[in-house]
Amino acid sequence: MNKAELIDAVASTSGVSKSDAERTIAAFFTTVVDAAKTGDKVAWPGFGSFSTSQSKARTGRNPQTGEAVKIAASTRMKFTPSSTLKTTLNTKTAKKKK
Repeated sequence: MNKAELIDAVASTSGVSKSDAERTIAAFFTTVVDAAKTGDKVAWPGFGSFSTSQSKARTGRNPQTGEAVKIAASTRMKFTPSSTLKTTLNTKTAKKKK
């Protein structure tokens, strides 16, 4: 699903205009990014949480040349799904295994 399809889906599901849906979605992502910048976690019960994690500086390898490459430390965005979301996504899988 691309951005336009997401906006259409949210607008039709919520009964608001496409422009209102776009502003709301943009505000959501801006809020999550701003919270991540300050190290805060954003959680939505039944869906999951967005947080950050730190990766240390390390040495990697260029796959084409095999040459060592320094990789700088960085902050990464992380999404952790809730157990409710995991159950919802894996309901059909669980039935197939039985």
